[in-house]
Amino acid sequence: MKNRLRGWHDCDIKFMRPTQSLRSFFGLVAAGCILFVCPPLLAQTEKASTNYVFTVATERADAIYQQGETVTFNVKLLLDQQPVKDAEVQWTTSKDGVPPNKSGQLKLANGAGTVTGQLDEAGFLQCRMTFRTPSNRTLTAVGGAGVDPLQIKPSLPVPADFDAFWAAQKRKLAGAPVNPRLTPVSSPQSGLDCFDLQADSIGAPVSGYFAKPAGAAPKSLPIILTVHGAGVRSSSLSGAAGWAKQGFLALDINAHGIPNGKSNEFYTSLASGELRGYPARGRESRETVYFLGMYLRLVRALDFLTAQPEWDGRTVVVHGSSQGGAQSIVAAGLDSRVTFFAAGVPAMCDHTGVAVGRVNGWPKLVPNGPDGKPDANVLEAARYYDAMNFATRTQAAGILTVGFIDTTCPPTSVYAAYNALTGPKEIFNDPPSTHTVSPKAGQAMSGAILRHVEAKRKAK
Repeated sequence: MKNRLRGWHDCDIKFMRPTQSLRSFFGLVAAGCILFVCPPLLAQTEKASTNYVFTVATERADAIYQQGETVTFNVKLLLDQQPVKDAEVQWTTSKDGVPPNKSGQLKLANGAGTVTGQLDEAGFLQCRMTFRTPSNRTLTAVGGAGVDPLQIKPSLPVPADFDAFWAAQKRKLAGAPVNPRLTPVSSPQSGLDCFDLQADSIGAPVSGYFAKPAGAAPKSLPIILTVHGAGVRSSSLSGAAGWAKQGFLALDINAHGIPNGKSNEFYTSLASGELRGYPARGRESRETVYFLGMYLRLVRALDFLTAQPEWDGRTVVVHGSSQGGAQSIVAAGLDSRVTFFAAGVPAMCDHTGVAVGRVNGWPKLVPNGPDGKPDANVLEAARYYDAMNFATRTQAAGILTVGFIDTTCPPTSVYAAYNALTGPKEIFNDPPSTHTVSPKAGQAMSGAILRHVEAKRKAK
């Protein structure tokens, strides 16, 4: 005969034969010898799910408002696709990340809520929210709204001697022979001729990969120069080859004039050593700013490309994103041979925004001095390297993309440059994007480039 006792955790405890005394039973308990037939304890201690989705977005799909108009941000918090009940979030609104700020707490109803704000000047209103999970993890969500962004003005005017300064730099460059060295490299695609290019410039050389369709006829191909974002890396052979396959004379250059095709360790060593902190190097004087050589290499790369017999003589495109977006605008402002530029989330716009209480773009070139005010020497030097100022100097057509929650190249700075352009232009607003070129933004740029090439071909 067996007795069965229902007990803790709904487990079964099987007794020994009834002829044994309870004393023996409790002795076994003390010795840890009772056999528990239970479901696995792991099932009782499973970790709580952390599959949260936390979003903030304006009620308007285009996220565009007028000055003084109420902006409504919708907040949603889900866990495993279900609304989180009775959650409390912290919120802060700001002028694209700088004061004035307003903060508060919001208790969500069935995982949703709203926060409102407004901006009484042209710019961007940012709403940043945080939520602390039961496991003490902090989640962050950001939304952005453009407030009359087409009315954002330059923070400071173009320096009076801006053109004279850059004309002098270009004369120095013209005095140095191009001296191109082309080394054939294996093409990643069929039907192309590919080369490693080294060409002399002021300071470091132009260093890139050059690609063109094999057997192209003289005066038959448009030019595209592709330039790099921040960091230290080789030029992209596949990037140049991809454009060459579409019928371009294509050159992809790295940002620093360094050798191509080396090991990852080579570039990592440069980034942590010789080129560490390069954006701030020499920023105290316009004569020594690190980007001087980078900008002049753009002109030298175009010297090489426009000397190629296959160039059609009419179409020159420059394309890049972030630091490469800045270079695209700068190339168009420095060199009248550029007919079109495509700048994704461009950096180095409105360096002097800090002087008027506004956010400025990467690399936040101007620091504050001991008095809390912008360093006067750096502020003055930065004006000669501001993509916003180069934008005023080009008649080339162009396209920019902008993420409304980009905190690296904030939308206020991008629009300051866009509004300074005087030639044919378009901007791709990307409200949900951070510092990235989304697939749709990338398609907008590539489509604009190809339309420009076709228009130039038809206008022949």
